[in-house]
Amino acid sequence: MALRNPSRPGSIGRAVSVAATTCIAVALLGLTTVTPAQAQTDFFRYPDRAPMKPPAFDRNAVKKGDKQMLVQADEVQYDHVNHRVSAVGNVQIYYDGSTIEADRLVYNQETKRLRAEGNVRLTEPGGNITYGEILELNDDYRDGFVDSMRVETPDQTRFAAARVERSEGRYSVLQSGVYTACEPCKTDPRKPPLWQVKGARIIHDDQEKMIYFEQGTFELFGLPIAYFPYMSTPDPTVKRKSGWLMPFLSNSTKLGFTAQVPYFWALAPNYDLTLIPSYSTKQGPFMSAEFRHRLLNGAYSIRASGIKQMDMNEFMRADGVPTPGYREWRGAIESNGQFGLNRRWVWGWDALLISDKTFYQDYPVQTFTKRVNSLFQDNNMEGLSQLYLVGRGNRSYFDARTMYFYGFSEFDDQKQLPVVHPVIDYTYVVGQPVLGGELGFRFNLTSVSRNTADFDAINNTAALGNYCGLQTADPAIKNTNNCVLRGAPGSYSRLSAETTWKRTVTDPLGQVFTPFVSLRADVASVNISNQPGVSNFIETKDSGEFRGMPVAGLEYRYPFINIQPWGTTTVEPIAQVIARPNETKIGKLPNEDAQSFVFDDGNLFRVDKFSGWDRVEGGGRANYGVQLNTQFNQGGFINILFGQSYQLFGTNSFAVGDAANTGLNSGLDTRRSDYVARVAYQPDRIFTFTTRYRFDEQNFEMRRFELEGRADFDRISLQALYGNYDKQPELGFLTRREGILGGASWKFTDNWAVIAAARYDIDASSFDQTRLGLGYIDDCLILALNYITSYTYSGNPTKDHRLMLQMSLRTLGNTSFTTGTSGLGGL
Repeated sequence: MALRNPSRPGSIGRAVSVAATTCIAVALLGLTTVTPAQAQTDFFRYPDRAPMKPPAFDRNAVKKGDKQMLVQADEVQYDHVNHRVSAVGNVQIYYDGSTIEADRLVYNQETKRLRAEGNVRLTEPGGNITYGEILELNDDYRDGFVDSMRVETPDQTRFAAARVERSEGRYSVLQSGVYTACEPCKTDPRKPPLWQVKGARIIHDDQEKMIYFEQGTFELFGLPIAYFPYMSTPDPTVKRKSGWLMPFLSNSTKLGFTAQVPYFWALAPNYDLTLIPSYSTKQGPFMSAEFRHRLLNGAYSIRASGIKQMDMNEFMRADGVPTPGYREWRGAIESNGQFGLNRRWVWGWDALLISDKTFYQDYPVQTFTKRVNSLFQDNNMEGLSQLYLVGRGNRSYFDARTMYFYGFSEFDDQKQLPVVHPVIDYTYVVGQPVLGGELGFRFNLTSVSRNTADFDAINNTAALGNYCGLQTADPAIKNTNNCVLRGAPGSYSRLSAETTWKRTVTDPLGQVFTPFVSLRADVASVNISNQPGVSNFIETKDSGEFRGMPVAGLEYRYPFINIQPWGTTTVEPIAQVIARPNETKIGKLPNEDAQSFVFDDGNLFRVDKFSGWDRVEGGGRANYGVQLNTQFNQGGFINILFGQSYQLFGTNSFAVGDAANTGLNSGLDTRRSDYVARVAYQPDRIFTFTTRYRFDEQNFEMRRFELEGRADFDRISLQALYGNYDKQPELGFLTRREGILGGASWKFTDNWAVIAAARYDIDASSFDQTRLGLGYIDDCLILALNYITSYTYSGNPTKDHRLMLQMSLRTLGNTSFTTGTSGLGGL
């Protein structure tokens, strides 16, 4: 890395000017008893040496800017022949906010030079502390030298050198210098720090606030791992400064070897620009940039990246079919921002314009504010552009946003993804009791459009023939026996409003009664395009629809409490009775936001069990069960819940499938639902176990089972989730699914740790995601080595293997090297 040499050398540190004919000029950075050889090898030997304790002195009388010099010593000697003044024994000098301590100090009135000897310690107004054995300067602090120097700064950075020379009150030159931001080893201060940069010369420009290293070597754990002829960095007092950042390196099959060297341009205190030029051996130059701007009430950023690929054939499938990356020009533009209108309201945006679906899988772009790629690429299979307004009150919440989704998988059809314009949610709870209970309101406005129908196959025949996905397939094949309609083509707008009231009453026997009522109304405008097969699932016409749902119900709880010397147990029967009419408009209104549904312990006692507004539960229903909770006096608990739901009258909403078959095969689609249960046990602060069950209502066969466990020891953490799920042919799951997701970490020292995580598909007898890592972290160094496997969807779906080495050095920056079988990996 290029170094621009300063015009004049000097000493590192700041000078403190002294004026007066009898002044004793004092200095500069600092020192500790270290020989020139030791300055290179035994970095900072005496970090814990206590300073000399002077006699009592009123420091309040000495303030920064006070030009009066105060000298305190056991003895002051005057040599009138040689024109020298000497202070001997516990010498302390206070001047202009600085303090010098030494065993002996001599000032030559003819040469106007000061020489401090023995246990020299200089404390500057800014907090820098300098140690040394010999310090010699002129009386204006502009020129001088220090032998065997050590400096400690307030931000915990440290310098050491065999000799330091200072000139012009600006330049400081450290001969055989060392720099680090790490503390010395507490058990053995003679050991080298975790990392350090050595230089034949280290030049500090106090005016420019830059540090220059010549013939430098970077050492990690005492071992030299990199050599550089020149390097420069801002000094530790600088928070923002233009310059080159540390490079990033990677290697992959599609791009070859890639190098990235960012340049940070601090345009102003509140905005900056980062340019990130890259070059890959297979695809050529790649450029990205990020502009960030902070204003009084918020901030925004703009990111852009692009490349003209040299070898498009790297993005051709093995069967000769081109992937979305098979193009000459590729790139993306992103922006995000958020601004506060006042203390309750904010508005903002996320924007994305991208050349193709797999650009971010092949070229994950790293910037200051965002890393698009993740440890497992599955987590970033879509992009989002949105504009939003959010407000929060003491008892209310408002959220309005428009959204446009981008599919990042080759299998995504952009025309099938919805455009949301807009979705608005508002909730409000009245602050004062109404009829002795709580009154609340909810509102939702959703407007969605889609160009092309989104079908999914639910049997092997349809899936193998791609009957559901092909627009040219016979419409007769696209029926409810072969497919589900995930998204209807056309436009759909719905306005929903709901008011709820509930009150809790406890009688003298301890029985808890909670009556509740609600009234909901939905008004919708539906315009469904008559594309092939769509009419088999939903009416294809323009229509206006209205749906109302009044609800009245009562919840009953009767807790029985048993207190024992070892703890308290509460057994609580729970029952709900809900009366309401049948759900209407099933098959006439699209289902966009209520397709996700799992019947378990979490929604057993929900009045409306659907997850969104597009479906509303109808018909009379009873939910009942029993809950046991035991709290141990020494800590820990047991919680057990067992219950069932029963359709009392009317149409069971979960037995009538909509276009997406939501509710079918859920365990609620029969008059008597499946049984659901939960057992949670925490014996102490270390172990936690939770199991969830769903049993068949006829033969008690296991339909759904989850076992989640966690153990947190002093240095070891373990967690695992086992899942076993019955087939759901109406939803496209034709076989039973079984898998394990687990992770472990072991902090085998105060700073070192290993981690492991994996997801194992028991049915396929294979690991589909794994991660192994070794990491070190403390105040000055972060070091991580990770091996990651996951599936990539750029080209043929294949398993991607990546090895990532990341290093972050306090005050210097961070860098990484990645090698993998797909794109840039962690670049």
